Amino acid sequence: MTDSRARKIEAALLERNAATRTFFDQEASRLAEVCRQMAERFLAGGRLLALGQKAYATDAQHVSVEFVHPVIVGKRALPALDLSMAFGSWLEVLVKPEDMVMGFAPRGGDAAVSAALRAARARGAFTFALTGNDGDYAVEVPSPHPFIHQEIVEMLYHLLWETVHVFFEHRESNYQLGESAFLYPFLSGEKQDIQAVVAEVTDSIRIKVDEDAKLRMAIVGQSAAIAGAAEAIAKRLQQGGKLILFGNGGSATDANDFALDCVEPPLGWKAVPAVSLALEPASISAIANDVGTEVVFLRQLIAQARSEDIAFAFSTSGGSKNIVMALQEARKRGMLTIALLGYDGGEVIRQNLADMTIVVRSEHIPRIQEVQASVYHIIRELLGELWR
Repeated sequence: MTDSRARKIEAALLERNAATRTFFDQEASRLAEVCRQMAERFLAGGRLLALGQKAYATDAQHVSVEFVHPVIVGKRALPALDLSMAFGSWLEVLVKPEDMVMGFAPRGGDAAVSAALRAARARGAFTFALTGNDGDYAVEVPSPHPFIHQEIVEMLYHLLWETVHVFFEHRESNYQLGESAFLYPFLSGEKQDIQAVVAEVTDSIRIKVDEDAKLRMAIVGQSAAIAGAAEAIAKRLQQGGKLILFGNGGSATDANDFALDCVEPPLGWKAVPAVSLALEPASISAIANDVGTEVVFLRQLIAQARSEDIAFAFSTSGGSKNIVMALQEARKRGMLTIALLGYDGGEVIRQNLADMTIVVRSEHIPRIQEVQASVYHIIRELLGELWR
């Protein structure tokens, strides 16, 4: 790795920290209030309906899985759906006045998404324009960089998901937070005035943004691994290889996003051949049902992979059996193996299953995924230079 590439990686991480702090310093109090309104709608029977096109459809996928399958132990499952495949038609028959509709779009907006949000709002739904102007909650991101735009939006909906539960707990009688109590210590004890909770949540949002910034700066120490991964991927591409990406849950949506960023690059670079095994719901459900969840990526890899390909795993824990088995198979086939991990790297590190690993050392899954997004986007930026 050249010194200039290391400096470029550090500069890219610093740029992200500056942009996220600028955005969330401005938005924290408004986000806290919007979370309160979301909680009221969920409690009234409302659903969260998410939509977007191309790479922004992966944000709708991510929102759906985070709200339905919360990663914090003991949190309630909330009704959320990804309607991206045919959002205009689905909204027409599904949306109710108590619902919330969240539309994802690039900087400058998406006309079809804006039209869908306007139609939903006319029927009484609370609408989010992420980003754009046509929403009850509408924002623009202060960076023209499309990847930084995506990362800030991911942070935003993670914070919405984490924070909406605070208002549920405030409404409930005993305020027992269980294993997640450390996240919101101010909620223990006596019932508080709702505006005091909004103020505390605003501070909590800023604390989480600061945590992301610290984790990105810690990642600077892994600049050699980031640059090395991009260089190794480029070499395999030159040999006719392709990226094969996979992950579970929110990590699946990040794999999908990376695949779309490769095949439809937003910055005018050469497209990179890439597929995401997480974009195959029929195969995943068939394999899981007929054989087992631990082989949902392994079976697909056997069918799709060649020795010149790159197996790129996304995992917050590094211990999911289907990730471990897929990497083991990739190794047998002579593929380049790369893993983007959280916590301490888990079994992937302990069993030395990847040629290259990048670890976001945190125990908070939303923060891990947010910083992982910065890492794979920087790898994509480097590929824009290396793969011509």
